[in-house]
Amino acid sequence: MSRVLILHTGGTIGMTKTEKGYQPDGAYFRQAIFHMDSLKAEGMPEWDFMETDPLLDSSRMAVAEWNMIGQLISDNYEKYSGFVILHGTDTMAYTASALSFMLKGLRKPVILTGSQIPLCETRSDGRDNLITSLIIAGEAIVREVCIYFGGHLLRGNRATKFSADGMQAFISPNYPDLATAGIAIRYHKSVLREPPEEEFECQPFKNIPIGILKVFPGIRFPLFASVVCSKLQGIVLETFGSGNLPDDEGALLPMLEEATGNGAVVVVCSQCPQATVDMQAYEAGSVLRQAGALSGSDMTSEAAVTKLYYLFSTCRDVKEVKYYMEKNIRGELT
Repeated sequence: MSRVLILHTGGTIGMTKTEKGYQPDGAYFRQAIFHMDSLKAEGMPEWDFMETDPLLDSSRMAVAEWNMIGQLISDNYEKYSGFVILHGTDTMAYTASALSFMLKGLRKPVILTGSQIPLCETRSDGRDNLITSLIIAGEAIVREVCIYFGGHLLRGNRATKFSADGMQAFISPNYPDLATAGIAIRYHKSVLREPPEEEFECQPFKNIPIGILKVFPGIRFPLFASVVCSKLQGIVLETFGSGNLPDDEGALLPMLEEATGNGAVVVVCSQCPQATVDMQAYEAGSVLRQAGALSGSDMTSEAAVTKLYYLFSTCRDVKEVKYYMEKNIRGELT
Protein backbone atom coordinates (compact mmCIF):
# COMPACT_ATOMS: atom_id res chain seq x y z
CA MET A 1 0.00 0.00 0.00
CA SER A 2 1.25 3.50 -0.82
CA ARG A 3 2.26 5.84 1.97
CA VAL A 4 2.16 9.64 1.71
CA LEU A 5 3.79 12.34 3.81
CA ILE A 6 1.57 15.33 4.59
CA LEU A 7 3.74 18.37 5.32
CA HIS A 8 1.93 21.30 6.93
CA THR A 9 3.79 24.59 6.36
CA GLY A 10 0.99 27.01 7.25
CA GLY A 11 -1.58 28.90 5.22
CA THR A 12 -5.31 29.46 5.49
CA ILE A 13 -6.23 25.77 5.66
CA GLY A 14 -4.74 25.43 9.16
CA MET A 15 -5.70 28.82 10.59
CA THR A 16 -8.21 29.76 13.27
CA LYS A 17 -9.83 33.11 13.95
CA THR A 18 -8.21 35.39 16.56
CA GLU A 19 -8.69 39.01 17.60
CA LYS A 20 -6.03 39.93 15.02
CA GLY A 21 -7.60 37.89 12.22
CA TYR A 22 -6.84 34.37 10.98
CA GLN A 23 -3.52 32.95 12.20
CA PRO A 24 -1.83 29.51 11.92
CA ASP A 25 -2.96 27.13 14.67
CA GLY A 26 -0.99 23.91 14.59
CA ALA A 27 -2.64 22.37 17.64
CA TYR A 28 -6.14 22.79 16.20
CA PHE A 29 -5.15 21.55 12.76
CA ARG A 30 -3.38 18.42 14.04
CA GLN A 31 -6.44 17.49 16.08
CA ALA A 32 -8.76 18.19 13.15
CA ILE A 33 -7.07 16.02 10.55
CA PHE A 34 -6.32 13.12 12.92
CA HIS A 35 -10.06 12.99 13.67
CA MET A 36 -11.14 13.34 10.04
CA ASP A 37 -12.78 10.02 9.19
CA SER A 38 -12.46 10.60 5.44
CA LEU A 39 -8.68 10.43 5.70
CA LYS A 40 -8.96 6.92 7.18
CA ALA A 41 -11.56 5.61 4.74
CA GLU A 42 -11.11 2.52 2.59
CA GLY A 43 -9.11 3.30 -0.53
CA MET A 44 -7.17 6.14 1.05
CA PRO A 45 -3.39 5.76 1.21
CA GLU A 46 -1.59 5.43 4.50
CA TRP A 47 -0.14 8.75 5.60
CA ASP A 48 2.13 10.41 8.11
CA PHE A 49 2.00 14.01 9.24
CA MET A 50 4.81 16.51 9.67
CA GLU A 51 4.70 20.19 10.56
CA THR A 52 7.25 22.93 10.04
CA ASP A 53 8.21 25.21 12.89
CA PRO A 54 7.17 27.94 12.74
CA LEU A 55 4.02 27.69 10.65
CA LEU A 56 3.92 30.59 8.23
CA ASP A 57 1.51 32.77 6.35
CA SER A 58 2.63 32.11 2.78
CA SER A 59 3.38 35.79 2.20
CA ARG A 60 6.43 35.18 4.40
CA MET A 61 7.76 32.31 2.27
CA ALA A 62 11.11 32.97 0.62
CA VAL A 63 14.28 31.17 -0.51
CA ALA A 64 15.15 29.80 2.95
CA GLU A 65 11.67 28.26 3.31
CA TRP A 66 11.81 26.75 -0.21
CA ASN A 67 15.14 25.17 0.66
CA MET A 68 13.72 23.82 3.92
CA ILE A 69 10.73 22.21 2.19
CA GLY A 70 12.93 20.78 -0.55
CA GLN A 71 15.31 19.31 2.02
CA LEU A 72 12.46 17.72 4.00
CA ILE A 73 11.23 16.03 0.81
CA SER A 74 14.76 14.89 0.02
CA ASP A 75 15.32 13.52 3.53
CA ASN A 76 12.10 11.48 3.31
CA TYR A 77 12.17 10.67 -0.41
CA GLU A 78 12.78 6.92 -0.07
CA LYS A 79 10.17 6.45 2.67
CA TYR A 80 7.10 7.67 0.78
CA SER A 81 5.39 7.17 -2.57
CA GLY A 82 4.22 10.79 -2.64
CA PHE A 83 4.04 14.08 -0.77
CA VAL A 84 1.26 16.57 0.01
CA ILE A 85 2.42 20.07 0.94
CA LEU A 86 -0.16 22.22 2.74
CA HIS A 87 0.64 25.82 1.89
CA GLY A 88 -0.95 29.25 1.76
CA THR A 89 -2.32 30.34 -1.60
CA ASP A 90 -0.60 33.73 -1.92
CA THR A 91 2.81 32.30 -2.87
CA MET A 92 1.88 28.69 -3.61
CA ALA A 93 2.69 29.09 -7.31
CA TYR A 94 6.17 30.42 -6.42
CA THR A 95 6.86 27.50 -4.08
CA ALA A 96 5.56 24.96 -6.59
CA SER A 97 7.78 26.44 -9.31
CA ALA A 98 10.77 26.55 -6.98
CA LEU A 99 10.36 22.91 -5.97
CA SER A 100 9.96 21.83 -9.60
CA PHE A 101 13.46 23.13 -10.34
CA MET A 102 15.00 22.25 -6.99
CA LEU A 103 13.94 18.57 -7.06
CA LYS A 104 15.95 17.26 -10.01
CA GLY A 105 15.12 13.74 -11.18
CA LEU A 106 11.79 13.69 -9.30
CA ARG A 107 9.85 10.47 -9.92
CA LYS A 108 7.15 10.91 -7.30
CA PRO A 109 4.15 13.24 -6.94
CA VAL A 110 4.61 16.38 -4.88
CA ILE A 111 1.17 17.99 -4.56
CA LEU A 112 0.74 21.47 -3.10
CA THR A 113 -2.71 22.40 -1.87
CA GLY A 114 -4.50 24.54 0.70
CA SER A 115 -7.79 26.36 0.95
CA GLN A 116 -9.54 29.67 0.60
CA ILE A 117 -11.60 29.04 3.74
CA PRO A 118 -9.96 27.59 6.90
CA LEU A 119 -10.68 23.99 7.84
CA CYS A 120 -12.25 25.25 11.07
CA GLU A 121 -15.09 26.88 9.10
CA THR A 122 -18.22 24.99 8.02
CA ARG A 123 -17.86 25.77 4.30
CA SER A 124 -14.12 25.10 4.08
CA ASP A 125 -12.85 23.93 0.71
CA GLY A 126 -9.85 22.48 2.51
CA ARG A 127 -11.45 19.08 3.09
CA ASP A 128 -11.84 18.19 -0.58
CA ASN A 129 -8.51 19.73 -1.52
CA LEU A 130 -6.70 17.69 1.14
CA ILE A 131 -8.54 14.42 0.49
CA THR A 132 -8.13 14.56 -3.28
CA SER A 133 -4.49 15.64 -3.06
CA LEU A 134 -3.81 12.69 -0.79
CA ILE A 135 -5.42 10.30 -3.27
CA ILE A 136 -3.44 11.78 -6.18
CA ALA A 137 -0.19 11.55 -4.22
CA GLY A 138 -0.97 7.94 -3.29
CA GLU A 139 -1.82 6.87 -6.84
CA ALA A 140 1.55 8.21 -8.07
CA ILE A 141 0.40 8.60 -11.67
CA VAL A 142 1.85 12.10 -11.91
CA ARG A 143 5.58 12.32 -11.20
CA GLU A 144 6.20 16.00 -10.81
CA VAL A 145 5.42 19.01 -8.64
CA CYS A 146 1.75 20.01 -8.99
CA ILE A 147 -0.90 22.23 -7.49
CA TYR A 148 -4.30 20.70 -6.77
CA PHE A 149 -7.08 23.15 -6.09
CA GLY A 150 -10.82 23.28 -6.70
CA GLY A 151 -11.02 20.13 -8.82
CA HIS A 152 -8.02 20.86 -11.04
CA LEU A 153 -4.52 19.40 -10.99
CA LEU A 154 -2.01 21.83 -12.54
CA ARG A 155 1.68 21.60 -13.32
CA GLY A 156 3.30 23.57 -10.53
CA ASN A 157 5.56 25.71 -12.70
CA ARG A 158 2.70 26.54 -15.07
CA ALA A 159 0.27 27.73 -12.42
CA THR A 160 -0.49 31.24 -11.25
CA LYS A 161 -2.90 32.54 -8.64
CA PHE A 162 -6.04 33.81 -10.33
CA SER A 163 -8.52 34.61 -7.56
CA ALA A 164 -8.23 35.77 -3.96
CA ASP A 165 -11.76 34.70 -3.02
CA GLY A 166 -12.96 32.16 -5.61
CA MET A 167 -12.80 28.45 -4.85
CA GLN A 168 -10.79 27.93 -8.03
CA ALA A 169 -7.83 30.04 -6.97
CA PHE A 170 -5.33 28.93 -9.63
CA ILE A 171 -5.17 28.65 -13.40
CA SER A 172 -2.63 27.25 -15.84
CA PRO A 173 -3.04 29.72 -18.70
CA ASN A 174 -0.51 28.25 -21.15
CA TYR A 175 -0.68 24.51 -20.42
CA PRO A 176 -3.59 22.07 -20.01
CA ASP A 177 -4.73 20.67 -16.68
CA LEU A 178 -2.95 17.45 -15.76
CA ALA A 179 -6.13 16.01 -14.26
CA THR A 180 -9.65 17.00 -13.31
CA ALA A 181 -11.53 15.67 -10.30
CA GLY A 182 -15.26 15.08 -10.64
CA ILE A 183 -17.00 11.85 -9.73
CA ALA A 184 -13.68 10.26 -10.63
CA ILE A 185 -10.18 11.68 -11.00
CA ARG A 186 -9.46 11.79 -14.72
CA TYR A 187 -5.79 12.09 -15.67
CA HIS A 188 -4.87 13.62 -19.02
CA LYS A 189 -1.95 11.32 -19.65
CA SER A 190 -0.86 12.92 -22.92
CA VAL A 191 0.25 16.07 -21.07
CA LEU A 192 2.01 14.39 -18.13
CA ARG A 193 5.80 14.51 -17.96
CA GLU A 194 7.73 11.35 -18.66
CA PRO A 195 9.77 10.06 -15.68
CA PRO A 196 13.22 11.68 -15.81
CA GLU A 197 16.35 9.65 -16.54
CA GLU A 198 18.64 11.36 -14.03
CA GLU A 199 18.93 10.36 -10.39
CA PHE A 200 16.96 12.28 -7.78
CA GLU A 201 18.71 15.08 -5.95
CA CYS A 202 17.73 18.27 -4.18
CA GLN A 203 19.58 21.40 -5.26
CA PRO A 204 19.09 24.24 -2.73
CA PHE A 205 18.92 27.80 -4.02
CA LYS A 206 21.38 30.55 -3.34
CA ASN A 207 19.70 33.74 -2.13
CA ILE A 208 20.81 35.93 -5.01
CA PRO A 209 19.30 39.37 -5.80
CA ILE A 210 16.45 39.01 -8.29
CA GLY A 211 13.77 41.56 -9.16
CA ILE A 212 10.61 41.95 -11.23
CA LEU A 213 10.00 45.18 -13.13
CA LYS A 214 6.49 45.65 -14.50
CA VAL A 215 6.27 48.25 -17.24
CA PHE A 216 3.33 50.63 -17.43
CA PRO A 217 2.32 53.57 -19.60
CA GLY A 218 4.48 56.54 -18.68
CA ILE A 219 7.16 54.53 -16.87
CA ARG A 220 10.40 56.45 -16.28
CA PHE A 221 13.15 53.89 -16.63
CA PRO A 222 15.95 56.10 -15.21
CA LEU A 223 14.20 55.97 -11.82
CA PHE A 224 14.99 52.24 -11.67
CA ALA A 225 18.45 52.37 -13.21
CA SER A 226 20.50 52.32 -10.00
CA VAL A 227 18.85 49.09 -8.86
CA VAL A 228 18.57 47.37 -12.25
CA CYS A 229 22.11 48.15 -13.39
CA SER A 230 24.11 47.42 -10.28
CA LYS A 231 22.13 45.55 -7.64
CA LEU A 232 20.34 42.69 -9.46
CA GLN A 233 21.70 39.48 -10.97
CA GLY A 234 18.37 38.40 -12.39
CA ILE A 235 15.62 40.65 -13.76
CA VAL A 236 12.16 39.58 -14.93
CA LEU A 237 10.77 42.32 -17.14
CA GLU A 238 6.98 42.12 -17.43
CA THR A 239 6.07 43.72 -20.74
CA PHE A 240 2.87 44.38 -22.66
CA GLY A 241 1.44 41.71 -24.95
CA SER A 242 4.06 39.57 -26.69
CA GLY A 243 7.02 41.66 -25.54
CA ASN A 244 6.22 45.32 -26.17
CA LEU A 245 7.10 48.26 -23.98
CA PRO A 246 7.10 52.06 -23.90
CA ASP A 247 10.06 53.91 -25.36
CA ASP A 248 10.64 56.57 -22.67
CA GLU A 249 12.80 58.51 -25.13
CA GLY A 250 15.18 55.61 -25.63
CA ALA A 251 16.09 55.30 -21.93
CA LEU A 252 15.56 51.54 -21.65
CA LEU A 253 18.18 50.30 -24.12
CA PRO A 254 21.25 51.80 -22.42
CA MET A 255 19.92 50.74 -19.00
CA LEU A 256 19.53 47.11 -20.07
CA GLU A 257 22.84 47.12 -21.90
CA GLU A 258 24.56 48.31 -18.74
CA ALA A 259 22.77 45.69 -16.65
CA THR A 260 23.66 42.80 -18.98
CA GLY A 261 27.19 44.16 -19.27
CA ASN A 262 27.46 43.87 -15.48
CA GLY A 263 26.45 40.20 -15.66
CA ALA A 264 22.72 40.49 -15.04
CA VAL A 265 20.32 38.17 -16.85
CA VAL A 266 17.17 39.90 -18.13
CA VAL A 267 14.17 37.70 -18.94
CA VAL A 268 11.15 39.10 -20.73
CA CYS A 269 7.72 37.81 -19.71
CA SER A 270 4.25 39.06 -20.57
CA GLN A 271 1.78 40.77 -18.27
CA CYS A 272 -0.94 38.78 -20.06
CA PRO A 273 -1.50 35.45 -18.31
CA GLN A 274 -2.09 33.75 -21.66
CA ALA A 275 0.72 34.85 -23.96
CA THR A 276 4.02 33.93 -25.57
CA VAL A 277 6.80 36.50 -25.76
CA ASP A 278 8.06 37.15 -29.28
CA MET A 279 10.46 40.06 -29.25
CA GLN A 280 10.73 40.02 -33.05
CA ALA A 281 7.01 40.47 -33.67
CA TYR A 282 6.98 44.26 -33.17
CA GLU A 283 9.58 46.97 -33.50
CA ALA A 284 8.80 48.09 -29.95
CA GLY A 285 10.03 44.75 -28.60
CA SER A 286 13.08 44.24 -30.81
CA VAL A 287 15.08 46.68 -28.67
CA LEU A 288 15.00 44.11 -25.87
CA ARG A 289 16.85 41.49 -27.89
CA GLN A 290 19.35 44.13 -29.00
CA ALA A 291 20.09 44.85 -25.34
CA GLY A 292 20.76 41.18 -24.58
CA ALA A 293 17.43 40.31 -22.99
CA LEU A 294 16.11 36.74 -23.19
CA SER A 295 12.64 35.54 -24.11
CA GLY A 296 10.62 34.00 -21.31
CA SER A 297 8.38 32.44 -23.98
CA ASP A 298 5.13 31.39 -22.25
CA MET A 299 6.58 31.04 -18.74
CA THR A 300 4.76 32.56 -15.82
CA SER A 301 6.64 35.22 -13.88
CA GLU A 302 6.70 32.79 -10.95
CA ALA A 303 8.48 30.21 -13.07
CA ALA A 304 10.90 32.77 -14.50
CA VAL A 305 11.90 34.05 -11.06
CA THR A 306 12.43 30.61 -9.53
CA LYS A 307 14.23 29.32 -12.62
CA LEU A 308 16.68 32.20 -12.30
CA TYR A 309 17.31 31.22 -8.68
CA TYR A 310 17.90 27.62 -9.76
CA LEU A 311 20.22 28.40 -12.66
CA PHE A 312 22.32 30.91 -10.75
CA SER A 313 22.65 28.25 -8.03
CA THR A 314 23.79 25.48 -10.36
CA CYS A 315 25.39 26.91 -13.51
CA ARG A 316 29.10 27.58 -13.93
CA ASP A 317 28.74 31.05 -15.40
CA VAL A 318 26.29 33.61 -16.77
CA LYS A 319 26.63 32.24 -20.30
CA GLU A 320 25.30 28.88 -19.10
CA VAL A 321 22.47 30.57 -17.20
CA LYS A 322 21.39 32.36 -20.37
CA TYR A 323 21.56 29.16 -22.42
CA TYR A 324 19.31 27.15 -20.10
CA MET A 325 16.96 30.07 -19.39
CA GLU A 326 15.48 29.69 -22.87
CA LYS A 327 15.46 25.88 -22.73
CA ASN A 328 12.64 23.76 -21.35
CA ILE A 329 14.06 21.81 -18.39
CA ARG A 330 11.04 20.99 -16.17
CA GLY A 331 8.05 21.49 -18.47
CA GLU A 332 7.93 25.21 -17.61
CA LEU A 333 7.84 26.51 -21.18
CA THR A 334 6.65 25.34 -24.57
